[in-house]
Amino acid sequence: MIETIRNAWKLPELRKKILFTVFALLIFRLGSAVPVPYINSDALGATLNGLGGIFALMGTMNGTAFSMAAVFALGVQPYINSSIIIQLLTVAIPALERLQRDGGEEGRKKIAAITRYVTVAIALLQGFGYYTLIKSYGLLDIGSISGIWAGIVIVLCFTAGSAFVMWLGEQITEFGIGNGISIILFAGILSRGPAMVKTMIDGVSHWLNPVDADVFATWTEAQQNAYFVLPAWGVPLIIVGMLAIVVFIVFITNAERRIPVQYAKRVVGRKMYGGQSSHIPMKVNMAGVMPIIFAQAIASLPATVGMFFGKSAQSEGAWGTVLKVFDTSSILYIVVYFLLIVGFSYFYSTMQFNPVEVANNLKKNGGFVPGFRPGKPTADFIHKVLNKITMFGALYLAVIAIAPIITGNVIGASNLAVGGTSIIIVVGVALETTKAMEAQMLMRHYKGFLE
Repeated sequence: MIETIRNAWKLPELRKKILFTVFALLIFRLGSAVPVPYINSDALGATLNGLGGIFALMGTMNGTAFSMAAVFALGVQPYINSSIIIQLLTVAIPALERLQRDGGEEGRKKIAAITRYVTVAIALLQGFGYYTLIKSYGLLDIGSISGIWAGIVIVLCFTAGSAFVMWLGEQITEFGIGNGISIILFAGILSRGPAMVKTMIDGVSHWLNPVDADVFATWTEAQQNAYFVLPAWGVPLIIVGMLAIVVFIVFITNAERRIPVQYAKRVVGRKMYGGQSSHIPMKVNMAGVMPIIFAQAIASLPATVGMFFGKSAQSEGAWGTVLKVFDTSSILYIVVYFLLIVGFSYFYSTMQFNPVEVANNLKKNGGFVPGFRPGKPTADFIHKVLNKITMFGALYLAVIAIAPIITGNVIGASNLAVGGTSIIIVVGVALETTKAMEAQMLMRHYKGFLE
């Protein structure tokens, strides 16, 4: 990866793209440090750390902006949710499906515009929910300002910040390196790295010097929930586990199933064409990290809805019970999370790879899979192989995602659930961005057919 970046830096075109991406991320980080007015940011950060659960997950995905109620607090979550909704509607609504399939460039632009409008609408709803949660905990600092006016300003700031992040991601995709939304999500997760290291150090310190039980009883509920104990032997275990996950992710990401293809010989004039052997490469993890990102967005819906009513897992009554059931460390959340990852893996694989289309292209070019007749038998075989490798890739993603959650429950470190998911996204985005740079360098050095 370092060698790829070094080679890309030597090319003027790629150097400009890298600098543009870095500059865009710098703007993103600056916006993540600008607090929204009328909110007590320090008290909010302490409260959210105490609540943990899905709020810790949202804080990790959106970086430090979420815990301090910055302008970019919602991050790319509204855009991700909007993309989920539009892609599902594209499958369900024939008009959208025709627009995507037959609309060409103009159709893609229309779908992108619809996605932007839905993103703004979702950002308004999530911004209002976040404002309601802040208000319910008495974290507003409005002074003599009208509460209605303060609420309008806060919600509009969150919405505008989310819309700007969406636009920034699109600019990175067009003028920078890699997928802009993934790069911004990558930067947000990395910004939480120092805080996670500090949490581990504090956990070991609490294990070495435990707080007296009488003193602990005088703490507030938020302080008690934020109290984290990590045995010293747990640190090397976590580090080794993370390194093993990174190696495994890289191995599976590069793994592929190759279907052999033979091209028949044909005579055109005085020349003979074809006769060579090739293969169809099918990635084991064809969907990348998107199933995890989408599964998180869906699994966090109960907590998101609870925000509209100012409720959390620590609340009393039915709301608190429901949100505890869907907390990131609960059994039901693990099961739902697992099934959603598997489902979205199949969804993305079927969208990206069409066995019928591949079989028809082979037939048109005189190619065939040894042992299978061209046409439907070939398409059925490719579809069977696709189902097998998709199942393996889906199980790989799901197991890697839930293993840190289970480990965290066993050793009492709930932050591992967040850390494990973050590793998957960070490594996946880094690999995808590196491949994008390699592809652009390959095109840059391609000499063409004339030489």
